[in-house]
Amino acid sequence: MEIIALQTDIQWHSPAANCRVVDEWLRQMSPEPGALVVLPEMFASGFSRDTSVATEGWAETEEQLSRFASRYSIALMAGMATGRTGCRANESVTFGPDGRELARYRKLHPFSLAGEMEVYPAGSEIVTFAWGGFTIAPFICYDLRFPEIFRAAVDKGANLFAVVANWPNRRQQHWSTLLRARAIENMAGVVGVNRAGGDPEFTYAGGSAILGPQGDVLAEADQAPGFIRAGLSPATVEECRQQFPALRDRRTVIPSL
Repeated sequence: MEIIALQTDIQWHSPAANCRVVDEWLRQMSPEPGALVVLPEMFASGFSRDTSVATEGWAETEEQLSRFASRYSIALMAGMATGRTGCRANESVTFGPDGRELARYRKLHPFSLAGEMEVYPAGSEIVTFAWGGFTIAPFICYDLRFPEIFRAAVDKGANLFAVVANWPNRRQQHWSTLLRARAIENMAGVVGVNRAGGDPEFTYAGGSAILGPQGDVLAEADQAPGFIRAGLSPATVEECRQQFPALRDRRTVIPSL
C-alpha cells in the first residue's frame, strides 16, 4: 500500500485556506488509488485552544475531506477540532473512497502542559480500522509518549499506527525517537505526520516519517512543507513478527519482585 504523509504549514484559524493547500498538494502528488494519505493534527485551524474559533465550520471541512477522498480514491486521514453533538474535541477522522467515514478517534491524552484537557475532553477508546490489508490505529501527538496504548492497539490487531501531530521544534528529537520506538517495540509500521512552520506560540520542525516494523526509515521529511511517500505491505510486518517472536514472548502478568 502507498502511504503519503502531507506536512503542511497550517494557516492559523483558516480552514478554507488550509483546505485549498491540501487540494493543491493532492493534485501535485497524484496518489495511487487505495493509498493512505495522512494530514497533521488540527490541520484546518492549527493547535488552538480557542475552541469556538478552532471548530468553526468543522462539518463543512469534513465534507471537503470526504470529497477529496472520493475524488482521488484514497483513504484520507486528518486531525480536526470538531464540535459533534455540542462537545468540542481533538479528533482524527478518516474518509474512504466512497466518501464515507472509515474511522473517528478522539485523543486519549490531551496535552496537560498546554491546558488542552480544559478545553478538549479526553477520549476513552482505542480505535482501529481496516485498510489496504492493514489494521490501522490512529493516535494524536501527545499519545505518542504512552506506549501502553500502542500495545493495547496491537492486542486489537493493529499492525500500522498513524500519528498526527503539532509537535514543537524544542522537543523534535523526542518525536523522531518515539516514532521509531513505537515501530520497533510493536513490530508495526508507523506513519507520523507533523506540521511545518509556526503559530502564535510555537515553531515546528516537521520531520514527518514513514517507518517499517524494525524502525527502518522508509521516508522522512525535512522542515519544509511538502509530502513524503513510501510503500509498505502487511506481509512485511507479518514476516517481521514471525521471524522475531517478541510479541509472542511477552508476559502480560508481571510477577511481583
